[in-house]
Amino acid sequence: MASPKFHNSFRQYHRWIGFFLAGIMAVYALSGVLLIFRTTDFLKYENTYERQLESGLSGQGLGEQLRIKGFAVVEENSEKVMFRQGEYNKQNGEVVYTLKDYPAPLAKMVKLHKATTNSPLFFVNIAFGVALLFFVISAFLMFIPKALPYKNGLKIAGVGFVFMVLMVLFGS
Repeated sequence: MASPKFHNSFRQYHRWIGFFLAGIMAVYALSGVLLIFRTTDFLKYENTYERQLESGLSGQGLGEQLRIKGFAVVEENSEKVMFRQGEYNKQNGEVVYTLKDYPAPLAKMVKLHKATTNSPLFFVNIAFGVALLFFVISAFLMFIPKALPYKNGLKIAGVGFVFMVLMVLFGS
């Protein structure tokens, strides 16, 4: 059995790391809630873009050049290609389109939350995940195993684990 000094040390680490990560968790929480509404226009605004591309592109070639999510040609004739977000003039290569996106600070938060291995931010996500795992483990090391809070904590954690497994299995 570990000494009370060991458990008190983990309480101290848990407390200080928790204070540090409180700000990080606030940003992740806000961006996570924001991502729930990503398929809607909630907090998004329209940006209109004008670009000069090579002339004579087909609808498929235009889609490959623009790389717009959800790109679909609505109508195409000898002069223009109309797509959901705008239109392209085949004669002069001018394309005008409108996209909806978050304001810059919110867009950065979403980018942080969705970082992949192609982004330098993925190290932050890995460090945050490891820190959360530390909290899971240290929460149980803050109490002496024979103490009632420890035993109750195990029960509550078990209920939380089962709840989340059920949510993942049947909630999606």
